[in-house]
Amino acid sequence: MKTTLFSTLLAVVTGVGLTAISCQNATVTPPSTASELRVSSPFADKTSQFAFDISKQVIAEEGQAKNVFISPLSLHIALGMILNGANGQTAQEIQKTLKLDAQTLTEANKTYQNLMENLPGVDPEVTLTLANSVWYRNTFSVETPFQDLLKQSFKADVSAQDFNDPATVGKINGWASQKTNGKIPKVLDQIQPDNVMFLMNALYFKGDWKTQFKAEQTIDSPFKLASGATTTVRMMRLNTELNRAFRPTYTAFELPYGSDKFAMTVLLPAENSTTEALINNLTSTEWTQLQQAMTAGTIDIGLPKFTLNYDIKLNKALSVLGMPTAFTDAADFTNINKQGGLTLSFVKQNTFVAVDETGTEAAAVTTGGISVTSMPIPTLCNRPFVFVIHEKTTGTILFVGKIADPTKTSNS
Repeated sequence: MKTTLFSTLLAVVTGVGLTAISCQNATVTPPSTASELRVSSPFADKTSQFAFDISKQVIAEEGQAKNVFISPLSLHIALGMILNGANGQTAQEIQKTLKLDAQTLTEANKTYQNLMENLPGVDPEVTLTLANSVWYRNTFSVETPFQDLLKQSFKADVSAQDFNDPATVGKINGWASQKTNGKIPKVLDQIQPDNVMFLMNALYFKGDWKTQFKAEQTIDSPFKLASGATTTVRMMRLNTELNRAFRPTYTAFELPYGSDKFAMTVLLPAENSTTEALINNLTSTEWTQLQQAMTAGTIDIGLPKFTLNYDIKLNKALSVLGMPTAFTDAADFTNINKQGGLTLSFVKQNTFVAVDETGTEAAAVTTGGISVTSMPIPTLCNRPFVFVIHEKTTGTILFVGKIADPTKTSNS
């Protein structure tokens, strides 16, 4: 297959820490080079479509007034591990939902392995860590081939634990905290009696803007909410040369991190449009066309400072996207245990993002639970907007977010 450099992106896609490429190693030695990070063009295109599909579902579910921040990449990797445990219709639905139905599972696993090994080293000026772990009840039998595949392709740390010991919840939460630099300290409140396995991906990103905002230029500024009401935000200002594009229904500008391998692309709807309309029209094709339309030029921008802690259960969104069987008693996860009788009880994501004058820090942990049965006027983001953190060479989307109210620090 034709290959391209895989784009590293903080999406927001989106998402789930980034300093280590495996659960067993805290550093990447030696650092990978961008030339080693390769993924097929169809994989990059289809996973971008998955990123926008899941974002549309979540934003619709949450409604106009709520902020949203997910990591499609973290979710994709976690579901990739779960896919390897599935058979029959369950596997077919997950594979199709992940947009991987045009390639073999073996090909997909090779791409996951390449991501785990090489994505963290793409830009030495940006901190990016990926880690996977699998925790299972020590009285539950897990097929050896499944364990071996997760260790090899996903670099996962697989361990049997006493799920009846209250300390096990602390171990799992401690792993999530460690891998996200303390930004996501808790993903589980308790372990239910029917829980037999947790499959987890952690993603951590920290990058300084290539061109930083000046703190002395940050001012209090009005921000118009979707309801029509107005709140006051700390608006950062920057007048410089950036890649930007002006579409009929939105304006886009790109804020690069580090050595320009990663970037945040901000999408500001036109005055007569909305973030919902914008995200509903986003596809992998539109995203590709947008990247091609981006040209360098001077632009005067305003971007609010914001911090957001976010969490969401994704069962409904993933069912709507095409994998409902996994969440029912009809699920087939016999690659995990040949006796069957397993179901995907939940998929949830905990995320964090902070954007200020210096740059961006973002983290995501995705947990799957297996259970028995230049403009002439400034472009001010002074109304709800969408943003995408991505790797530029291949268009891989890490995170996707929507800011409805920059003053809200959580979605609760």
